[in-house]
Amino acid sequence: MNLPEVKLRELKLEDAADRYKWCLDKEVTRYLKVPDTFPPFTMEETENWIQKCTDKTNGYEQKAILSGDGKHIGWVDLKNIDTFNKQAELGITVGNKDFWGNGYGAAAMKTMLLWGFQELSLHKIWLRVDIDNQQAIKSYKKSGFIEEGILREDRKRGNGFVDRLRMSILRSEFFLKG
Repeated sequence: MNLPEVKLRELKLEDAADRYKWCLDKEVTRYLKVPDTFPPFTMEETENWIQKCTDKTNGYEQKAILSGDGKHIGWVDLKNIDTFNKQAELGITVGNKDFWGNGYGAAAMKTMLLWGFQELSLHKIWLRVDIDNQQAIKSYKKSGFIEEGILREDRKRGNGFVDRLRMSILRSEFFLKG
């Protein structure tokens, strides 16, 4: 599959307006770890989060996702970076629903994986995905992620808990897949 062109760039405080707008859409936040309040975050909290990302004070290597024509459409990050074991957790959200289902998430993920394996010299990049998020699981598998196991009742959602699937890709698998 030919993926669309995307670019990753460092976050800017101006990204807060898009991020805040996206967090108001329950379809966008359904699978995200967000508070059970509405809105889940204030504009000020959103700006503070972006500032922590740009200051590198929260342990996240978070990048803005831009479409080929430069439109800000989401974010992707590496977190829980374990330099000893050379691994990190991937997170991704395409917040602009106009870009859903067209490969932008897969393209951004591929770009971030390349960055993580090359710039951070990681051996393994892993993720957790809600077991009922079948579209994301399908995308991760297409990108080369392998299922590692089920994390039982791993995330609170609403009044209950949902299982999450842990998946990963090794450096050698990523470069073999090309």
